[in-house]
Amino acid sequence: MSKQKIKYICSQCGFESLRWLGKCPECNEWNTFSEEFVEVKTKSKKQKVKDENIFQLSEVNENDDIRIKTGILEFDRVLGGGLIVGSVVLIGGDPGIGKSTLVMQAASSMKAKILYVTGEESVRQINLRAKRLKVKQSDIFLLSETDLDIVTSAIDKVKPDVVIIDSIQTMQKPEYENAPGTVTQIRESTNYLMQLAKTLNFSVILIGHVTKEGYIAGPKVLEHIVDTVLQFEGEKNYSYRILRAQKNRFGNTNEIGIFEMHEDGLTEVKNPSQIFLSERNENVTGAVVTASIEGSRPVLLEVQALVTPTNFGNPQRVTTGFDYRRLSILLAVLEKRAGLRLSAHNVFLNIAGGIKIDEPAIDLAVCTAVASSLKNQSTKSNYVVLGEVGLGGEIRSVGHIEKRIQEAEKLGFNNVIIPANNMKSLKSKNNIKLISVVNIAEAINKILE
Repeated sequence: MSKQKIKYICSQCGFESLRWLGKCPECNEWNTFSEEFVEVKTKSKKQKVKDENIFQLSEVNENDDIRIKTGILEFDRVLGGGLIVGSVVLIGGDPGIGKSTLVMQAASSMKAKILYVTGEESVRQINLRAKRLKVKQSDIFLLSETDLDIVTSAIDKVKPDVVIIDSIQTMQKPEYENAPGTVTQIRESTNYLMQLAKTLNFSVILIGHVTKEGYIAGPKVLEHIVDTVLQFEGEKNYSYRILRAQKNRFGNTNEIGIFEMHEDGLTEVKNPSQIFLSERNENVTGAVVTASIEGSRPVLLEVQALVTPTNFGNPQRVTTGFDYRRLSILLAVLEKRAGLRLSAHNVFLNIAGGIKIDEPAIDLAVCTAVASSLKNQSTKSNYVVLGEVGLGGEIRSVGHIEKRIQEAEKLGFNNVIIPANNMKSLKSKNNIKLISVVNIAEAINKILE
């Protein structure tokens, strides 16, 4: 037996309260509490564990974790090699970014029986998308339903290897009176699908909506329940899309896969460095090439800076693909340690290609690009710049230095500026010329013509 109880639940973090609160004490967000009915179950009989459910660590067969290949190499890379049987994967992204397209293309390439459950579109609409993407997989079964009891019945009948839910915010369990999309329905539906997947040994791919801030809609506990959380990112004005792993129990976190959107679907970008540098002009001031590590992959990028005199009291600081506050710190270091007067200039910074970078290894590239634009001197050709900049103007060492150097050498660059401390840790010999620097002033002198 169970009875209903009213609780107020935060839609951001899932914090529960017996009364309405204006500000959540857990995540400090305002006006996020909503009234919901919660089923309170009475005490049940204690269950005893069965002997066959207890395993010794040495007895567990490592071959039990079978992976299902999606047939898309970039997708498999982010997942850690494919879908683990019994796992739940959550994919989030802005509306129209291509989540359903990616999942449908993966379903077309998988050598598995697939049940595609949609709560937002009709079966006919899914069929039209499949024809546009030229899907030829015959083992894809479609179901337009939001009731999880009916979905369970379909799973028992089809016995799929992979179940795709588009989207989790539309699913509901009939025993809860809450509307679809509420915290209780999202949490309980995800928990139910997780238990069902592990019991019947099939994989689940959940497509999730995102809020206007870019976070996956629903409480944060949703991300804790699932095994893998993937974020599908991309700028509306660019054709490139990035699939980023934010959490992965079976693979490397922060791994990325890069795609390009076309009329007939997504195509893999196997050499992103070459794509991002394909339109580079070597004779322009304020442009510097650097190498960033995304997951386990090195990617060469172009950092572009434009410095102009300001006509107003407060100069502008505008960034695209780079942290605004980090730029403010680097500009202060340039003014104090390198003697560059930037307080009377507007600074505009752009990471070409629409990609977002937040690692400190590109600090030195940002500083040299700003110095190049301010002095109106172009940088030396065939140079890649690496290094973290400290508040004292010192150049600090960066991780994965050998991967970055090898990527620069592969794309035909002849010189790499690296921190002096990284020279000590190099093990392999490279045919590329390595130039070590100690401080920001020295680096600017060596990169400018």
